Amino acid sequence: MATNKNAVLRYKILDSCFSNFYKKYFIDDLIKICSEKLSDHFGYEVSVSRRTILDDIKFMKSLAGYDAPILSVQDGKKVYYQYEDQEFSILKKPLSTKEMESLNEALQILNRMKNLPGFDWVDSISAKINSGLDLQHSERKIISFEENEFLVGSEFLSPLYQFILSKNAVKVSYQSFKSDKPVTIVFSPQFLKQYNNRWFVFGINNDYGNVQNLALDRIRNLSTSKTPYQEPIFDYDEYFEDIIGVTNDLDKKPIKVIIELSEEVAPYIMTKPMHGSQKIKGNILTLEVKHNQELETLLLSHGERIKILEPETLAETLKARISKQFQQYF
Repeated sequence: MATNKNAVLRYKILDSCFSNFYKKYFIDDLIKICSEKLSDHFGYEVSVSRRTILDDIKFMKSLAGYDAPILSVQDGKKVYYQYEDQEFSILKKPLSTKEMESLNEALQILNRMKNLPGFDWVDSISAKINSGLDLQHSERKIISFEENEFLVGSEFLSPLYQFILSKNAVKVSYQSFKSDKPVTIVFSPQFLKQYNNRWFVFGINNDYGNVQNLALDRIRNLSTSKTPYQEPIFDYDEYFEDIIGVTNDLDKKPIKVIIELSEEVAPYIMTKPMHGSQKIKGNILTLEVKHNQELETLLLSHGERIKILEPETLAETLKARISKQFQQYF
C-alpha cells in the first residue's frame, strides 16, 4: 500500500465521496474537494491533478490497495464515481495478513522502547492493537535487542528527560565508584546518551560551571532545584564527534591512531566501524580520536587480532595493561 502521506489522506477523502449516495461526484468534483481538503490540512495551497485522482481510484480498486467496489457511472457525457456496496468503506476493511504481520513487527520494535522517556504511551497503544489483531498470543517472538532490563538507575531516565525538556536544574545525590558516600550536586541536565548498555546524563555542574557527565546507575536520588538552569554552551553532536564513548577531556586534541588488522578481524571492523573517522587501506586502519579510557577498552577487546602502530604512547599504555592482565594468570 502506498505510504505517501498525501496519498493516504486522498484515499480517505475519496472514500467519503464514494460513500455519499446523495451526491454525484464527477472527476472535476473529486479534484476540487481533494485539493481543498489537503490545502486546509497542510495550511498551504495543494493542487491535485486529474491523473493523480485516476491513479488513486485505480489503486483503491486493486487487490494491492483496498479492493474497493468503485463504480464508474455514465451520466450523459460525464462519469461519476461511487461505491457499488453502500456499506463499504476503506475504514471498515480489515487488515490483510501481510499488513498484520508488518504491524506486529513494528509493535515488537516499539515495545523495546517502552521503558525510554517519552515512550510511556507504547504500552497502552500496544495493548489496544494487540487486542484488535489477537497477535500477542499467536505469534512467537522473532526479534531480540541487546538491552539490560535489570539496569540500575533506569528509573531516573524519564525524570531526567522531562527536566531537560522543561529546562530545570536538579539536585543530584551522586556516589561515584571511588567515593564512600554520596555527594549532592546542583546540575543542569542537557543531554542523555547510552553507551555500552549504560545511560549517562551530560550537563553543567552549577557549582563549578564545568561540563560533567553522570552515570545514571550511580545516582542515588534526584529532585528539582530552584537554581537557574544553564543552557548548553556547545552542540552535543560536535562534543561526541572526536571521542569513543562518553569521556571527553576538552583540553585534549584528537590523535591519529594507526592500527594493523589481522585478516580475521578486518571484515568485522569494516562492517562495524570503531568510529566515524575510521579509514581502512589494505590491512591498515586509521582513526582520528581523543585518547580516553573507552578507546583503550575498545582496542583491547580485539585482543591479538590488532596491533597499535602509532602513537607509541598509546601502544605502551596498552602493553602495560596487557602485562598486568598477564600477571593475573601467570
